Amino acid sequence: MPPLRLLRFSQLDLAAWDACVAGARQAVPYAHSWWLQATAGRWDALVQQEPDGRYRSVWPLPAKWRPGGRQVYQPPFTQQLGLISGADDAPAIGPALPPLAQRYARFYAQLNEANGLPAAAGQFTVEARQTYHLDLSPAYDTLRAGYCADYRRRLLRHEAAAAPLIVTELPDPEPLLTLFQQTKGPAAGLRPRHYARLRRLLAGLQRRQLLEARAVRAPETGALLAGALFVRYRSRLIYLFAAASDEGKKAAAPLLLLDEAIRRHAGTPGLVLDFEGGMLPAIARFFANFGAAPVPYAALSFTSESPWYLKWMR
Repeated sequence: MPPLRLLRFSQLDLAAWDACVAGARQAVPYAHSWWLQATAGRWDALVQQEPDGRYRSVWPLPAKWRPGGRQVYQPPFTQQLGLISGADDAPAIGPALPPLAQRYARFYAQLNEANGLPAAAGQFTVEARQTYHLDLSPAYDTLRAGYCADYRRRLLRHEAAAAPLIVTELPDPEPLLTLFQQTKGPAAGLRPRHYARLRRLLAGLQRRQLLEARAVRAPETGALLAGALFVRYRSRLIYLFAAASDEGKKAAAPLLLLDEAIRRHAGTPGLVLDFEGGMLPAIARFFANFGAAPVPYAALSFTSESPWYLKWMR
C-alpha cells in the first residue's frame, strides 16, 4: 500500500485531488479543491498516491503561519474534512498523527463521520462532536409523521391560514447574508473576511449548480423573514446557512424552510439531510424535532510545547 506523504499546496495535483474526492466512499464536498480555495485559500495535505499518479486517499490540512509557528485549523463553512478515500483498505488515522505533531505548533481538525472516533495518540486530544442526519428516502407523509407533535400542529395551522406564508426560490443570496449580519452576525463573531469567503464559496456552488437557496417573505411588504442555503452533493443535502428576523421566527419561517426542503427531496433513495450542527442543546432539539438522529464525528487537537523556531527548522 502506498504511504501517506505530507505535501505542501504547491506540490498538489488538484485534478487528481478532486477526482479522489469525487470518487470517495465518503460524500464530503468540503474537501474539494474549489471549496477549500474559497474558505482556506491554500492547504497542506496527507496524500496517498498510486504509481500512476492517481490519488488514492487525501487528508486536507488547512494551515497558516502564526507567531507561535505553523498551525492547522478548520476553515469557516467547512464542517468536516479528515481522511477521504476511494479505497476499501484506506489507511488508519492513528499512525499518521505522530508525524503531524512534529510539523505543526498547533493543530485542530474536524474529521468526517466515516473516520470514527480514533483513540488519542501522543499529544492529540480527541473531542466527540455531533451533527444530525435525516434519511430522506421515505415518502414525505412518513417523514412528516416523524416530526414532533408541536411542529405538526404548527404546519396544520399554517396550511389552514387564509394567507399562508410561501417558500420561494432566492436567486441572489446577498439579502440573506445581510439579514444574518443584522441578526446573528455580531454574536457569531463573523468578520468581513468571513463573509468574503462565504461569497466566494456560494459563487462556486452556484457555478456548479449545487446551491439551493430558499426564502420566506412577508406578504404585505416583501421583506425577507427568513432564508436558508442548502448544498445538494451526491448523497447529501447540507443545511449550510440560514437566518431569520424576529418577525420570521414568530411566524415559524425556519420551520417552513426546512419542511419545504424535506418535502422537495422526500422519497429520494439514499439521500440524507445533514443539518450540519447540533453541539448546542437548543439547536440539537430543533433538529431532533424533525425526526433527525445524532451522528458523531471527531475533532483532533494539540498544542505543542516546542519553541516555534524548532518547528520552522524541520
